[in-house]
Amino acid sequence: MSQPTQAVQNASQGKSGNARERLLALAEAAVLEKGFAATSIDELIAGAGITKSGFFYHFKDKSELAKALMQRYIAEHDGILADVFRRADQLNDDPLHGFLVALRLLAEIMADLPSAHPGCLVASFVYQDQLLSREVREVTVAGVVGWQRMFRERLAAIALRYPPRLAVDLDDLADMANALVDGGIILSRLMRNKDALPRQILLYRELVRAVFLGC
Repeated sequence: MSQPTQAVQNASQGKSGNARERLLALAEAAVLEKGFAATSIDELIAGAGITKSGFFYHFKDKSELAKALMQRYIAEHDGILADVFRRADQLNDDPLHGFLVALRLLAEIMADLPSAHPGCLVASFVYQDQLLSREVREVTVAGVVGWQRMFRERLAAIALRYPPRLAVDLDDLADMANALVDGGIILSRLMRNKDALPRQILLYRELVRAVFLGC
């Protein structure tokens, strides 16, 4: 039986909650550290302190674990974005200024992390796409499309009140939000600089301001 990695050991500390949630937390830490292929069921059950039959009680195979991991990841990030937009709407009812406030709040959340962002599960899965089922890929695509839709709807509302001063496709501008977060995570990890991600979000904020206000 392989030994749990440091990331798995860290994630297993304070084993509160049920075994399924512990397995998901351990698996996410391990996948972000070394990839899905290199994450074994043996190390997860060792870290969670359960038997192999206990693992298969919750997940029939590793593919089902991958699906549950992605669903959990998407739900968490959906919640973060929904909360950011809700708070921004409470502070400003103007669609543009509310969106700029939301981006500022999002940057602050990322800047307040205790260390550089641990990574992006979507990117980890995409890099090893050939190892995952079509169902897992469809869940991943649906999550990314959902995030794009959140931003696209906001940008469309802004465009109704503030016709763009620059020629820009709003779909592309919405996709850029996803792209810059993933890129910011890579910079953050590579350069060991947790400020890289919030700085990219704030740069995107200035681009949005320029598109709709021309300044």
